[in-house]
Amino acid sequence: MKHNVMDILDIVGQLADLKAVDSKNTLAIAVLIDLLIDKGLFSRQEFAQKAQELESASLAEIIMKRRSELRTPRYHQKQHYQK
Repeated sequence: MKHNVMDILDIVGQLADLKAVDSKNTLAIAVLIDLLIDKGLFSRQEFAQKAQELESASLAEIIMKRRSELRTPRYHQKQHYQK
């Protein structure tokens, strides 16, 4: 696949924009968490514990989904995606 320089520059620019938006969103979330902690709605420890629980649950869900996909024959998966 051949790309011209302008296409590559456009992609790089889009990636830079995404990085800037991601940084702003991360900062906004951090500020909200700090404000909620300062107001006593929860502690940093409670937040960290809940984050770990959600991360573990998400990882477990991903693993379960992958395992079920491995057990499902390929032709069956294709039919599922065509619906």
